[in-house]
Amino acid sequence: MYETHFPKKRYKNTLSFLRKHIDTSQPILDLGVENPFTQIMRDHGYTVANTQGEDLDVNIEEVITSDAVVVTAFEIFEHLLAPFNVLSQMKAEKLVASVPLRLWFSKAYRSKTDEWDRHYHEFEVWQFNWLLEKAGWKIVDHATWAHPVNKIGVRPILRLFTPRYYIVYAERIRTA
Repeated sequence: MYETHFPKKRYKNTLSFLRKHIDTSQPILDLGVENPFTQIMRDHGYTVANTQGEDLDVNIEEVITSDAVVVTAFEIFEHLLAPFNVLSQMKAEKLVASVPLRLWFSKAYRSKTDEWDRHYHEFEVWQFNWLLEKAGWKIVDHATWAHPVNKIGVRPILRLFTPRYYIVYAERIRTA
């Protein structure tokens, strides 16, 4: 089990936040391909299905046809040009999503070896909140945490205390 030894600090924080808000009886559609955190969720009793790596800017069929009660999206929305489309059209009643925050001392992430691994958005808290609200979600809870790195320099020192990740639990707003 991963309780005492998580490979990444964000996994521990993400699981703690997920367990606070989502019961293991509620099926989850996790946006993105299976990854190490998918297995962590399963190891802790969650029933998880993943999307298959399709470009969610142009193909959201699996998201809009899913009967999952909960959608999770851990560091996914920053890779989409138009996250509003997915957020506004999914049927799930609950959302747990995390995004990297924009850091004033660092440029947006872009992989030098993988053309798909880049961030179109690195949000400020207010921007992600606004996106969720505009897409029909009410934020019930949120948290942030820093992401220290094992390097020497001014930026690594700033990363010790500057929040890098933002996570929210939101519920769908139903209009009459």
